[in-house]
Order: sequence, then C-alpha cells, then structure tokens
Amino acid sequence: MYSTPEGGVIILIPTSECLENYTIEAIALKDVPAGVPFQIVDVADVPSDRTFRAAWEADITNPDGIGANYGAGSRNEVIGWNEDGSPIVREVTE
Repeated sequence: MYSTPEGGVIILIPTSECLENYTIEAIALKDVPAGVPFQIVDVADVPSDRTFRAAWEADITNPDGIGANYGAGSRNEVIGWNEDGSPIVREVTE
C-alpha cells in the first residue's frame, strides 16, 4: 500500500499467478510510482468493509521500500527479468 498526494490510500493486491513468478517486493517496486514509499501488509490486515474506503489513512513512516524508477509513472520500462529477479530496464524515448 502507498499514500497518494491527495491523501488517499492505494492497496495493490497481486494475483496468485504473478506471485508464482515474482516476489511481492519486485511487484511493489514496479507498480508503486517512482519515489513513493510503500508498506507491504498482509491482506488480512486490510479492512474487508470498503464502505469508508475514501477515509482510510496509512502510516508509512517506516516503509518497506520506495517505488523504483521504472514501471508506474516512470519514463523507464521493464523489458524483461534477469535470472536473479532483477529487472531489465530501458528508457522510453518516444
């Protein structure tokens, strides 16, 4: 999860297929916008009642990571993965 500039909270829940191929950390680095701190939480800790979702807040003072400079909101894109799980990145020039 991560906070938006407007004060909202974004919760990303990867599919089981995605988790079979990539670590939760690799997914977060790619999907959280560049430079944005994120926290990895257990899905059981996310409220199941979404009625007041717009009022959710997140304390990410001790982040698990920072969105990488590729993927969401970046001029770089992942074009493949190395055997060690690290991304192969190229700059988008178009």
